[in-house]
Amino acid sequence: MAKKRTCLVTGASAGIGAAIAREYARRGWDLALTARREEPMIELATELKSEFGTTSHIFPLDLFAPDATQDLMRRIDAKGLHIDGLVNNAGYGHPDQYLDSVWEEHANFLQLMLRAPCELTHAVLPGMKSEGFGRIINVASLAGHLPGSRGHTLYAAVKSFLIKFSQSLNMEVEPLGIHVSALCPGFTYSEFHDVNGTRKGVSKLPDYMWMEADECAEQGVEACERNRAVFVPGRVNKSIAIAARLLPERLAMSLMAKNSEKIRKG
Repeated sequence: MAKKRTCLVTGASAGIGAAIAREYARRGWDLALTARREEPMIELATELKSEFGTTSHIFPLDLFAPDATQDLMRRIDAKGLHIDGLVNNAGYGHPDQYLDSVWEEHANFLQLMLRAPCELTHAVLPGMKSEGFGRIINVASLAGHLPGSRGHTLYAAVKSFLIKFSQSLNMEVEPLGIHVSALCPGFTYSEFHDVNGTRKGVSKLPDYMWMEADECAEQGVEACERNRAVFVPGRVNKSIAIAARLLPERLAMSLMAKNSEKIRKG
């Protein structure tokens, strides 16, 4: 019997992270789950064990810590796990405008949202290269295709970085049997907007703007299997991404300023 592959998922306690973990379990993979909250991961692991026979290794971790990724890899190595897939999903939206926060809060944001994905990717790639197989999904955002908004200043910038990073890495490692994909969801039902304080505003958006996390996960994992370097799930989201490329920059920025204010203020 062939050895089951293992996928490491960050931010696996809820939302898109948990949905992607569920999708890989459905496809017969085992899992390494990491997030700050342990209890939701235990519940997810129990569910997936019952439904799919999945073995889930749980690693409670705060990725804000500068040495978090090294600590995580040491714990993974101590269990003798080989990571065949990586989903860099952990993230949040830091609210308000740039000068409303002290630098330490921005530094934490960049640690979690930018440094940790790059560092984890660098850590798992040698093992994937040696096996001639690997799957990496960087959960970016539709925001990475749009002009930056007023408020949440670093969010679109980081997501745009993840898109370009995924494109470059995809070209570099495709000959090694490794697929890299930036998944760029739009508005997705999850805890994300509750955490960043925009739930009241985004709740006014029409239903067609929203996707279920499970649907986003299924499409995203399949896109990685097809080696799509960048994938925007959902017809509405695809249309928005295309329109953002075609509109004159000044008009696109004006529209973003107007609509971001509506969402931020609720």
